[in-house]
Amino acid sequence: MSRTLRALLIVFLVASCGGGGSSSSDSAPPRNLESACSIVKQRPEYLKAFKRTKRRWGVPVHVQMATIHQESKFVGDARTPLRFAVGVIPMGRQSSAYGYSQALDGTWKEYLADTGKRRAKRSDIADATDFMGWYMNNTRDRTGVSLDDARNQYLAYHEGQGGYLRGTHRGKAWLLRVADKVQTRALMYQQQLSGCGVK
Repeated sequence: MSRTLRALLIVFLVASCGGGGSSSSDSAPPRNLESACSIVKQRPEYLKAFKRTKRRWGVPVHVQMATIHQESKFVGDARTPLRFAVGVIPMGRQSSAYGYSQALDGTWKEYLADTGKRRAKRSDIADATDFMGWYMNNTRDRTGVSLDDARNQYLAYHEGQGGYLRGTHRGKAWLLRVADKVQTRALMYQQQLSGCGVK
């Protein structure tokens, strides 16, 4: 067996052993991600989590939904892609981001310590939205960005609050485009939710 074929076989086996999307109902995304009403109708536990986070942290439901859409497309066990050396040798993930909110290991540990929620899981929608509410409140307190401002909350979410304050996002045209899309989706979700009676 050639070295190339052997390397490809190893990559295939590693990829099939884990890290991909799960087909379980807990982590599989809702069917129609373009309709906020469809999402919350199909997954009432999502709406319960969004509303709980809104009550506790003040982050609007549509801002939470648009951020989760961008971060994980509502996949509960989402991970960043694998990195490969020489195109075929797996070298680990691009980052430790995981779950609905794509929280990094270090930031998640800060959240657990700050809130005392030792059993929280990034793959649980209620814990993921609570994390986002906690983080976005910290962003508001440190940067002054309103909880209603999906665009700038997303920029601080992506770059970190310190990075946002330093303006690291300003030199990243691709990220500014993504943040604009988050804002557009948040407004779309807000209008849709209003139409189906969700506030």
